[in-house]
Parts: sequence; C-alpha cells; structure tokens
Amino acid sequence: MKSPICDQLGIEFPLVAFTHCRDVVCEVSKAGGMGVLGVAGFGPEQLKIELDWLDEHIDGKPYGVDLIVPTSMANKDESASVDEVLAMVPDGHKQFAAGILAQHDIDTRTMDELNLAGGGGFLGEGRAAEIMDIAFSHPIRLIANALGVPPKYMLELGKQHNVPVAALVGAKHHAVKQAEAGVDILVVAGTEAGGHCGEVSTMVLVPEVSEAVKGYENVSVLAAGGIVTGRQMAATMAMGADGVWTGSVWLTTTEANTSPAIKEKLLSAASNQTVRSRSRTGKYSRQIRSPWTDAWEGEDAPEPLPMPLQSLVSEPALRHIEKLADSGHKGAKQLATFWVGQGVGMMTQSLSTRQVVYDFMEEFLEANERLKAFVDD
Repeated sequence: MKSPICDQLGIEFPLVAFTHCRDVVCEVSKAGGMGVLGVAGFGPEQLKIELDWLDEHIDGKPYGVDLIVPTSMANKDESASVDEVLAMVPDGHKQFAAGILAQHDIDTRTMDELNLAGGGGFLGEGRAAEIMDIAFSHPIRLIANALGVPPKYMLELGKQHNVPVAALVGAKHHAVKQAEAGVDILVVAGTEAGGHCGEVSTMVLVPEVSEAVKGYENVSVLAAGGIVTGRQMAATMAMGADGVWTGSVWLTTTEANTSPAIKEKLLSAASNQTVRSRSRTGKYSRQIRSPWTDAWEGEDAPEPLPMPLQSLVSEPALRHIEKLADSGHKGAKQLATFWVGQGVGMMTQSLSTRQVVYDFMEEFLEANERLKAFVDD
C-alpha cells in the first residue's frame, strides 16, 4: 500500500497490533502488518527473553514495543521500598476489594501477593531507561509510550537508532503537545478503545487530530478505538488516518494467551457491555463490565486511588479472580473483567491471528471498492 506509515515502519499493510502475546506479535508481522508487544510489567530479564524469542521466530519482519511511562504518578520515588509503597494504600480500599470477593464466595486468604518488582507495569524514568536500553539493543522498528509525552531519553534513543516513537492521545490538545515534543506517530484513541481512553469518539477525534497536526512535518496518525474490522479501518483512513492501531481484536485469537474464562466472556459480550472506569489503574480505562466494576461505582465505594496505587488494590484481586474463573468458580467467572473496547460485540468467534489480518485486508479492499462505486460514472 501507499500509506506513509508503511514506509515509516517497513510493513506491507498499515495495520498495527498491540498485544501482550509474543505469538500474536509474530503472526501479525509475518502476515504483513506490525505486531507491538506490550511490555508493561516486564522486568529486564523477562523483556530480554521475550525479544530474543521474537528475533528468532519473526523471520526478520518488523515489530515494536509499548511501555507505560506515565507523565504523572502518585509515587515517583523509585527508591521506595515495597513496604513504603504498600503503606500508601489505605486499609479501607483493601477491605473494600476483599469484600467484593467475599460476596462472591472467594476466599482471599489464598490470594497471591502483588509482585511489586514490575511496579504494576508503570515505570518511573529510571527503570524505564533500563527497559529502553534492552529494547533498543534489539532490532525494534517502533517504540510507543502509552500514557503522556514520552520521556526525553526515549525520544533521543529513537532518533539515534532511527526508530519511530509513538504516543497514545485521546484529545486534540494532547496530540499537538506530542507533536511539539517530537513524537513521530500519534495513536489517536477514541473513547471506544479498550484500556486507557478519553471521552471523545473515534469518529470525531481522528479527523480533528489529523487536521490539527497537518503543519508538523513527518508526523503520522494511527486511528484507534473500537476498530476490529477492515471496514472501520477504511473509514478512519478516509477521515485522515494513515493506518490503524488495534488491540482488543487480538484478545480472542487462537494464539492469544488470554485467560480462557476471559476469552469466553469476550466472545459472548455485546458492545454495550463495556464500561469506562478508574477502578483498575486509577485513570479511566475501558473494560468488560462485571460486578467488580459495578461495585466500584456504588455509593459506598471509596474513591479510586491515583496511579499506580489503585493497581496495588485491584491487580492482586483480579489475578486471583482470573485463576479461579479458569478453574470454573462461579463467583469468579461473574466478577472476571479485562480491558476491551466497544468493538467486542463484533468479536464473535476465535480465529487465527493470520486470518484476522487477512480479513482486515479483504474488508478494507471491499470498503474501498464500495466508496469508489459512489463516485464512478
């Protein structure tokens, strides 16, 4: 294709797939798009293992990595001990989470302790620099920051290694700020997106941002937010995007390492069964609605804590729920939730990753032909 993003990333089709599963990364890249590995929560050793594996299996095709280095966090002191960080979490929040589990016949005494080595997936600039050094020691073709303006070190390494730096944005003024900072690719995520998202719809945000950054040389736009088909891809590119960034659609593929209980829940969910909530990370993120998310919206619920403290409340509980749900525990299956966009209602069957890529290609071409039919004599 002639999209500038294809030249920028060295890919055949402007489809970028964000996923935490290396097998999905590999299959998307081999099929002509680009897989981007979400490395939030990875320590240096684990990251090296994952990227070494990709280098051995991806046949030289391009791939990228995605980090979370937030612009603002409640605790930026990376020297703080585990006990000092945990002490910042009020007992009332822990008790409230435990109460939700107890109401669904879940014994919290067997819960695993949260592994703080990964910082809940959110990196301060010191630990982020170590992770970035490992990432750039591999032949990555893209690096993305999921929350806020990328740290200066990421932008410098990107220029040094000729690797485009991407950043997610959910509002026009955020996009302009990122472009001014020197970001190469804007991932313009509408409120339909799974995970962290803003309030503006993809249909409005994509053309708004595309117009706003026209004056910034060599800044590309990837549309995101509820995009699970090639028809949607064609629509966003008609509105000014150079390609698409997708995430949710890969959760139900046959290669995905998604929990079986979560995968089953996603395949049967309707598009109106997601909710934008602060209950998981402290910032608004879209996830499948469940009694867990409902409880945090109740009148008796405590105010979610700022990032990353809310994750210290939610992640141990949700990991425990997920394990029990996979074993068939009825209450856990009800409570189980995961990040997913509003496109989930169109994710009705588990397909191979390559088949999803090929479906995107076919539907994109069909949509293009349909549009041409409106103007052809």
